Amino acid sequence: MPRFFSNKRLIVLLVSIIILVAMIGFSMKERKSLSTPEQFLKDSVGWVQSIFYKPAQAAAGFFENIQEMKNLYEQNQVLKARLDEYAKLAYDVKELKEDNESLKALIDKKESLQDYNVFPASIIARSPDRWNKLITIDKGQKDGIDQNMAVITPEGLIGKVLHAQEFSSTVQLISALDRTNRISAVVEDNEEIFGIIEGFNSEKQMLIFNATADIEIKEGAAIVTSGLGGVFPKGLIIGEVVEVKNDDYGLTKSAYVKPAANLYNIDHVMVVERKSQIVTENDELEMGG
Repeated sequence: MPRFFSNKRLIVLLVSIIILVAMIGFSMKERKSLSTPEQFLKDSVGWVQSIFYKPAQAAAGFFENIQEMKNLYEQNQVLKARLDEYAKLAYDVKELKEDNESLKALIDKKESLQDYNVFPASIIARSPDRWNKLITIDKGQKDGIDQNMAVITPEGLIGKVLHAQEFSSTVQLISALDRTNRISAVVEDNEEIFGIIEGFNSEKQMLIFNATADIEIKEGAAIVTSGLGGVFPKGLIIGEVVEVKNDDYGLTKSAYVKPAANLYNIDHVMVVERKSQIVTENDELEMGG
């Protein structure tokens, strides 16, 4: 009995192999049409594939969109970083250009001050709460800076050295509200019109030039240093008259003077000193100027 079953298994195996080979040969033979079982099988497989095709495509498209968004985000970050670099570069170029123009103007101004010792300097500190009063420059006593020396920019006078330390100096601006901060001055085209800069109108952002009431001061006139007092060189431009008025008693005449120099934005300055100090009887007219 066991032998019969063993032979039976062998017979079944051989028959199966024969049928398989026959089916393979049949399927490989060139035919114009598929058999019914083949058509059924292909239709079934196609139907099943169609069920999963669209969801699979949608899922693939979703992940492709996510990858594309990620790539776009990374590219955007790179472009943004480049734009930031370009913006910083443009700002640096602008700063260098302004510094170059400022230094060139200082050199040109220095050449016109042949009768004075000139010390170029840069601003290193400025307190926000004392913006219109004091600045600190990077030159001090070791560089030849001393108290009461005049400080200018190419545009005009900005102040005087208040304190000179070893390596730096404190400069008092002409806009500082200090009763001792006075400058003897004249009208540029008429030195007979003499007065004193003594005060600063913070609301108008203008200097106050006081003179006697019997003289005529015209709007647009340039106000310059008189050279009296032994501190400020003669002829340094201070500003331009924009408004003139008499006091309530008619004893003095005041003029609002717009500073020639930009007192708000200062980067580079020059400290100037007379090569020959001449003390005059008019020293008391200006304390430090």
